[in-house]
Amino acid sequence: MLVKFKSDLSKPFDEATTFLNSIQMQLSHLCNGSSEEDLSGGEMVPHDYHKNGDPQLKDKLLKKYSGYISTLKHEFSKHKKKGKLPRDARQILLHWWDLHYKWPYPTEADKVGLAEATGLDQKQINNWFINQRKRHWKPSGNMQIAIMDNLYGPFSMNL
Repeated sequence: MLVKFKSDLSKPFDEATTFLNSIQMQLSHLCNGSSEEDLSGGEMVPHDYHKNGDPQLKDKLLKKYSGYISTLKHEFSKHKKKGKLPRDARQILLHWWDLHYKWPYPTEADKVGLAEATGLDQKQINNWFINQRKRHWKPSGNMQIAIMDNLYGPFSMNL
């Protein structure tokens, strides 16, 4: 009985493995910039087909999918994590921080200006300010009370 289950499950598993190997090969060709890109669209085509294949078909496929291929190449070539922000960008952000230390919440216009000045995305600007406030900003006692009043209304004993 187990042998039957094994044979029933092994065929789809083998097909999936073959398909994934084909996709992996296509992606590696795209990442390596190989001139022998596998444009089969996931179809199971022998690897040596491209050496002996129809050059007109290859040209047609290249014309049809070149934009898509270049987009994929660009996406795969991006770094996963960019790391620290550039020194100049950090200096600009720190200068703004120093000027606005009492209330370091830039407006949307400030964020747009900082993004243009630093060359960073607005998301990076937002994340930098979130991290900077968490790590380095301690609002004064009066500031904390004012924040709490704005959030919950003035504290009163008349309940």
